[in-house]
Amino acid sequence: MKEEYTILIADRNRRVREFLKREIEADGYWVRLARNGQEIINYLYGHESIDLLILDLDQPDISVSGLFQKLENRIPSIPVVIHSFLSDYVQYPQMMNMNALVEKNGSSIDQLKKVITKILHPPV
Repeated sequence: MKEEYTILIADRNRRVREFLKREIEADGYWVRLARNGQEIINYLYGHESIDLLILDLDQPDISVSGLFQKLENRIPSIPVVIHSFLSDYVQYPQMMNMNALVEKNGSSIDQLKKVITKILHPPV
């Protein structure tokens, strides 16, 4: 069983990226950061293994539908947790195929950590 996991956090807001990185690394995960769609694609199709993507839908340089298409075409597939505002969710019905949705709010980090654990450490 794999002991170390790498999580890619994609959010255009530097403060949010850094906060999530600090919190998730405290739980023992390796974290990589992407500030835009091109960096997400570079990580997902690069040489480094990414085990989970935490994605804010508000990306400055790529359409959400284009990004979802890239995610669907990736082999092997990667679990995706959407971490965005509720108003962003309703605009994109295709994201229902994602593994989880966590609404951004002041206490979303606790829910995000629960979802990460559930996806990366499922009960046997």
